[in-house]
Formats: sequence, structure tokens, C-alpha cells
Amino acid sequence: MSISRRVFLKNGGIAAASVGLLPALGPAFLRRAAYAAGPENARRRKVLICVFQRGAADGLSMVVPYGDPDLYMRRPTIGIPQPGRGGDGSALDLDGFFGLHPALAPFLPVYKEGHLAVVHACGSPDGTRSHFDAQDYMESGSPGNKSVSDGWLARTALSCPQDQARKNNPFRAVAVGGGMPRSLQGDAGALAVPDLRTFGIGRGGPTGGGGRRAAAARRDEAMEGASAAQAMMATGGLPGVAGGFETLYDQAVGDVLHGPGSESFEAIKTLQKLNLAAYAPSNGARYPVGRFGDSLQQIAQLVKADVGLEIAFAETGGWDTHVNQGTAQGQLATRLREFGQGIAALYRDLGDRMDDVVILTMSEFGRTARQNGNLGTDHGHGTCFFALGGGVNGGKVLGKWPGLGDGMLYENRDLAITTDFRAVFGEVALRHLGAKDALPKIFPGYAGSPADFRGVVRTA
Repeated sequence: MSISRRVFLKNGGIAAASVGLLPALGPAFLRRAAYAAGPENARRRKVLICVFQRGAADGLSMVVPYGDPDLYMRRPTIGIPQPGRGGDGSALDLDGFFGLHPALAPFLPVYKEGHLAVVHACGSPDGTRSHFDAQDYMESGSPGNKSVSDGWLARTALSCPQDQARKNNPFRAVAVGGGMPRSLQGDAGALAVPDLRTFGIGRGGPTGGGGRRAAAARRDEAMEGASAAQAMMATGGLPGVAGGFETLYDQAVGDVLHGPGSESFEAIKTLQKLNLAAYAPSNGARYPVGRFGDSLQQIAQLVKADVGLEIAFAETGGWDTHVNQGTAQGQLATRLREFGQGIAALYRDLGDRMDDVVILTMSEFGRTARQNGNLGTDHGHGTCFFALGGGVNGGKVLGKWPGLGDGMLYENRDLAITTDFRAVFGEVALRHLGAKDALPKIFPGYAGSPADFRGVVRTA
């Protein structure tokens, strides 16, 4: 006798708690029996966790090209010192040319283990410097094309043949910690859960009508205050992240669908039966206090609970560092410290499950190569992405370095892009999640091919 996945999800919440969310409870045989409902559970499924750094993260400070002599000419005050030349504020050497920002120290052992890769000089070929246009293009997977209504992650899910048998699983694609991101909008179905512990879906009802154009207008209007908000944060005028970019963004995207109705209610019923408060991270992992850390911990809970999660999404803001960016200290370092601690905790917490998980970070664009008169940086072009996982071709900085000298910068001001973000997203979609021959489907109008992949995912 067998039971369907849907029946198990609806009625088996207590068993799920014992085998997944409560550490050291529930023997392995019970987990195998409980989740042997169908052929799709014969092996552990692959999971992609996307983390969006909203606000344009400075790749030149996250992964410092300290071997490029033009870096310190462009950034005489805010350039992160070469390894060994700035005490505890020095870059952490990776390969003799690149180094991590010291606030990203938790990433260093993962890099040395060969499970973290960097893709530098990466981003969108579209030259917009609008945060929300750039985010929209990156999440839709269609730079410069506003007519695409669904997101690249939703299309990826539809391009994975095995997913069709699980399309009614409410936990297949979940955004944790905020509203529904553009990347998950579409026919695949997804849930937006601000906090698993509240059992709610989304942050509330629509903030207004008018469709995507009106929503974009509200987002652009909200974003106009982001620079001022960042300046206030730098001087203590705003009480941390919750009062900054994230709040503006959440208000602007409040009119997005927060999950298919029947599946949302089914998910709520399942979550209500799980003892979320009793969860203890594994392997000594310690998540940072706050919304971002909570989101990542709750994603770990879903992965371990074996509820069918395949795509997860989280986001973090505060990256629009126009004023007083700082070096080893300051507002950028504060953001990076939370970011690094959170992702490293997720990696450690998942333990050997990271063999089947890829964590991929992204940001809509980078910052100017030159520091500005306010000891910050302005909207730029290229940045860097991180990929972590047991199947990641780690211990490397991937991509082609374009240089920071005269004649090498994009529009004579920004890090040039040598890797189209779609080559990175596409590689993870095809080689990790198993989307089949799907680049044109996932990225409308994209002329790239697997030949453009950077080797983020190991291939045997």
C-alpha cells in the first residue's frame, strides 16, 4: 500500500517534525519509510538556494583584486588593503591576486575546502543604473526586455522533467523572509513565506492596483529615497536593516501573487504541525540575529524536513553604499559580516546535504571603480557572485578579469562585465537542477550556449 505525496504532506506533519526539524529525533528508517511515497523520492533531490543582495553590492570590495595596481589609484581611501598590509583590515588572500573582504572571513575555510567559487566581473549586459529595472531584468532573465512577465526560476522549474510529477507540492519553490520575488513568478507555482513561524503567506494584501507598470513606478519612487536612507543608516539615523532598503522593497512589491491559494493553505497546515521553535542548527552553525539569518535558518529547516524543496530564495538589502562605505569597518563591512556569517552558517548547518545543494548569490549590478567625494561608491556595472556547494567547482575565482586601468573600464567608470549572469544561472539550472536543453526557454532572447559556462558546477 502506498500513500501520495499530497496526502503525506497534509496529514504527516508530525512525522516530518520528528525526522527533519527536530535534531537527533526520528531514526533513519522512519525517514526512509515516511518519504518513500513515490519514485521521485528514490534519491535525494537537488536544491538551489538563491540569495539576492538588493541594492548593488560592491564586488571590488567583496572579492578584492588587490593584484591589480589600478585598484588603489581608483580607491585611495576605501580600497581594502593587500594581504598583510592593513593588519586585521587586510584582504584575505585567495590566489595571489584576489582576496576576500575581512568581514567575509567565514567564507575562507569553505573556499579552501574547495566548496566555494567566485565568479568575478559578472552581471547584466544591459547598462541600466536603475536598481529596480536591473533587478527586474536579472530576475526575469531577460536584460532590457520588460515584456517578459515570469521569472527565470519559475521557468527553470518548468524545464525540469522530474518536477512535473511534483508540480502540486506546495514546498517545491519557496521564498522565505519577504514577498514573492520576480524570479519565482510564473506558472510553476511558488510560496512566499515571510516567516515560517507565523504560518502566514506573504506580508499582506495588495498595496495598489495597476499591474506591473504601476508596481514598477511605485518601486522606482521608493528607491529614490534609498540613497538618503543609506546615509541615515551610516550616521545612525535608521534602526538597522529592517528600516532601510528591505522595507522600501517590501512595500513596493506587495501587489505580487503570494502563492497559489489551495497550495498555500496546504502549506500552512503542514507548517502548523511542525515544531519550528525546537530547531537547533547542526555542526555548531550560528546564524546572525535578524531577518536574514532567520530566513536562511528556516530554509535549512525546510531542506532537512524533506518536504520537497527544490528552489529557495532569500534576500538581503543595504548594499547601496553611496556614503561612508568604509573599509574593514563601516556600513559595507556590517552588511558583509551578516551576509558571510549567514551563508556560512547555512552551509555548515546543512552538512553533508550540501552535496545536493548549491547556494548562489547575486546582485543587480556593482559599484563604480572610483570612490566618490562622500567616501562611497555610486551605481556601477560588474560585480561578483558566489556559489557554494559540494558539487561546486570551488577554491577558484572564475571568469576573465578585465582590469581596472584606463581603457579597461565600462564607460570609463565601472568594472566591465566579462561573464553574462545568464551563463552562471544557466549552468546551475542545467548542470545542477537538471533542466534539459532549456537555455532558450529559461532566458528568452539569450544567444549563449554551454560553451559560455564558467565551470561553476563540477561535471564528473
